[in-house]
Amino acid sequence: MEPSKSQNTPEKSTSEAPATVASAFPPSGYCTNCGGPTISEPPPLASFPEMSPPPNYRPIRAPAINLPHNSQAIILSPVPHAEQVPVVTPPYQFETPVKRIHSPDDIRRFQESASCKNFLGFVVSLSESIRGHKISDPCEISPTVAAIVSILETLLQWIDEIPPAQQSARYGNVSFRSWHERLGERGESLILEFLPEEFKESIVEIVPYFFDSFGNSSRIDYGTGHETNFAAWLYCLARMGIVKEEDYHGLVARVFVKYLELMRKLQMVYCLEPAGSHGVWGLDDYHFLPFIFGSSQLIDHKYMKPKSIHNDDILENFSSEFMYLSCIAFVKKVKKGLFAEHSPLLDDISGVPNWKKVNSGLLKMYKVEVLEKVPIMQHFLFGWLIKWEE
Repeated sequence: MEPSKSQNTPEKSTSEAPATVASAFPPSGYCTNCGGPTISEPPPLASFPEMSPPPNYRPIRAPAINLPHNSQAIILSPVPHAEQVPVVTPPYQFETPVKRIHSPDDIRRFQESASCKNFLGFVVSLSESIRGHKISDPCEISPTVAAIVSILETLLQWIDEIPPAQQSARYGNVSFRSWHERLGERGESLILEFLPEEFKESIVEIVPYFFDSFGNSSRIDYGTGHETNFAAWLYCLARMGIVKEEDYHGLVARVFVKYLELMRKLQMVYCLEPAGSHGVWGLDDYHFLPFIFGSSQLIDHKYMKPKSIHNDDILENFSSEFMYLSCIAFVKKVKKGLFAEHSPLLDDISGVPNWKKVNSGLLKMYKVEVLEKVPIMQHFLFGWLIKWEE
């Protein structure tokens, strides 16, 4: 997939001076020491009588993370740690969740809240549950986990029953709206089938997270915000004790793997637009969590290292067992050209010495690049299970 034209690309005009040169040598009328305006002209630049002038250096490609302050924020951010999810007790006060985040101040309030820390701790717990395990490894499959997998299989079948419309547009097949409309009509009843009787009333609160987990039907797009909603839906089930800690391995190896299969099929069949994509600057156009879970799978692996993603034989033989490799294989399938050019951040990560560092770095990046971004989190919902703390 090509990055949008509005994105910065490595190709720049040869007439443009690099920012470092421009800052080192201010234009006429400005002080060469402090950069402030001057009354008189600054002294002429030193000449180079016995050597050639400094080259007009242009890198082959721009840095993987295009905003330096983002990179610094990720480096300084502490590594998130696992937290036990507190289970709610009667009386239950389920309510329709609403949007609360509208500004950077709201983001800061959310980041400091117990809700945010516990939700992120839940994601870390899921990551740790799959550590060192292949997808096919045996795991406990509770009736709830089996029911969620069955729901996702039903949603997959709907794609076959609702073929894409014939249209010339590259992105956004309108048949996705029909698929999403069916989800709105039947999704609630699918969830009610596995909810215990005492939690039937929670449907008003947890269904909105579920509906927002599969993309936006108006914009016909999908991104990390929708993926976060799916994680939030699972978190709500954990808050009610419907899924327990012993289910976490199954949630990742069975539920999330099936969810990833569903989303990739939706993306390919209905040509979903990447929601808020960073183009080449982002980790991936659509997903983030499978990279976290997948890197956890590979921690302490005897043979496969982060640089192994460049070995096509490894991707072909092991992508069905390791989510990280599956994601890399999918990226290489849908994007053309050199991997270092269309996915520079993933290429840079392949140079990290071990998977533990990759995993901890991705967890910090998820916090900074997803949970701390207003354009993503402005759509996030808060109710009684995930509280907005004033």
